[in-house]
Amino acid sequence: MDGCMVKGRAVPAALMGELTDSAALLGEPQLLRKRLQEDGYLFLKGVLPPDAVRAARHEVLQRLVQVGEIAEPADAGIATGTSRRAELEPDLGGFWKSVSETPVLRNVSHGSAIGAILSLLFAEPARPQDYMFLRAAVPGRATGLHFDYPFFTRAHDQVATVWLPLGDVPVSDGPLVVVEGSNQFRDLIDPMIGFDISTDKTRKADLGIDAITLAEQRHTRLLTRNFEAGDIALFGMYTAHGSLDNHSSIGRVRLSCDVRWQPVSLPVDERYFGSNPPGTTGVGYGELVGAKPLTQEWHVR
Repeated sequence: MDGCMVKGRAVPAALMGELTDSAALLGEPQLLRKRLQEDGYLFLKGVLPPDAVRAARHEVLQRLVQVGEIAEPADAGIATGTSRRAELEPDLGGFWKSVSETPVLRNVSHGSAIGAILSLLFAEPARPQDYMFLRAAVPGRATGLHFDYPFFTRAHDQVATVWLPLGDVPVSDGPLVVVEGSNQFRDLIDPMIGFDISTDKTRKADLGIDAITLAEQRHTRLLTRNFEAGDIALFGMYTAHGSLDNHSSIGRVRLSCDVRWQPVSLPVDERYFGSNPPGTTGVGYGELVGAKPLTQEWHVR
């Protein structure tokens, strides 16, 4: 798969693979659960209405146009490299919360289509966390490899992350990447048990190694694909993932969000639920990279 980059380096073709589409298994929940258990992730192509996803994309980008960070037309998603966000919206956390809670976006990210899929996987009704990680990544930006366990397992580990591309996201724009077989890396997983990132300040959640090096050392592959509006990917707390570099040649922002879901019968982590969730560190939406203006100074790797 051409065009995949990590920390400015082209990923060797032998280290790349494509996420397997499991949408055909939606009518066979037991096989779907088995696939998730074995592979550590599910990629589900075209399970959301593309027009609803594009509408959510438009809504978010239009808010960023209003603060001078995205050029018109909004749907192209081209970063201006400048920002008036701090000037126009002094409460940066409040601004990002309002962007993250627009009904058009929530209709997709927290809607019945995704809810039905997670209910199949949990074999009971599922509920999403109210707190959303909405991400707008300019060129030069990437997310390092990590497991979600240290962030979201304070109450229990029956939590699934749904990664939703808001529009088409080709590999050049830095989509999700999953480390193949990482849900079986017991030497990385076992020492992590009991690790809570917000209480243990002596450890980092980032694996501290770039994706290419890890894939080489583990003789495995990095899995991604060219995503399209309507696709989703999901995984549990024990699958290593991150993103490729966004190296869009036209300055396009990669827009995506991730929301965690859990069975309704299990206790909730109050940090991520309610009308004003405090988030991982207690400062709400202000803790997120998305709350920072989309200028290059905030996006140095």
